[in-house]
Amino acid sequence: MAEEADPLGQNSDGDSEEVVLTPAELIDRLEQAWMNEKFAPELLENKSEIVECVVEQLEHMEENLRRAKKGDLKVSIHQMEMERIRFVLSSYLRCRLMKIEKFFPHILEKEKTRREEEPSILSPEEFVFAKEFLANTETYLKDAALKHMPPNLQKVDLLRTVPKPDLDAYVFLRVKERQENILVEPETDEQRDYVIDLEEGSQHLIRYRTIAPLVASGAVQLI
Repeated sequence: MAEEADPLGQNSDGDSEEVVLTPAELIDRLEQAWMNEKFAPELLENKSEIVECVVEQLEHMEENLRRAKKGDLKVSIHQMEMERIRFVLSSYLRCRLMKIEKFFPHILEKEKTRREEEPSILSPEEFVFAKEFLANTETYLKDAALKHMPPNLQKVDLLRTVPKPDLDAYVFLRVKERQENILVEPETDEQRDYVIDLEEGSQHLIRYRTIAPLVASGAVQLI
């Protein structure tokens, strides 16, 4: 895995910006996305560029292994590393699909109302999956129950009936970049807002809503 990975990334203006990552850096990006997705209560921005680059890297590694000498210890080591990467990749994608199934009305509503310049939280494939899941759910509810009920009860508002992500859930995090003046909202009416500083390398247990923008920017890592 000494070769350079494919370039990826965009700058803040949305223009293409070539960011060349080594394979080790690429896998590190995937693991960070996986950990954040695993521990965040909401669906995060999709990392389809990273996923595509990892898939290409795995194909490249498989091609190298086919040319390697059989019985070489390095082959076994690389095979184990490939299986580890596949596990992380599969777990990341599976976690996202589970969240889409759990919060699909709210995710689609957020996608519907987002501004054009804002990044989508869904990949094109995930968007199709979410739309099909919504249609199938509505069809099932209609055939199994709603059509047998009085006309005034034959409609269901999925945005009201499906629970929203709990953004007030507490999460563990590790600070990657020092942050100053982070506003922490009170938990009870008797408390007041207060401000904290997050030192690089420190670990905290804090409400997700407070640090959600820092997760999105990469300033903190959920653990």
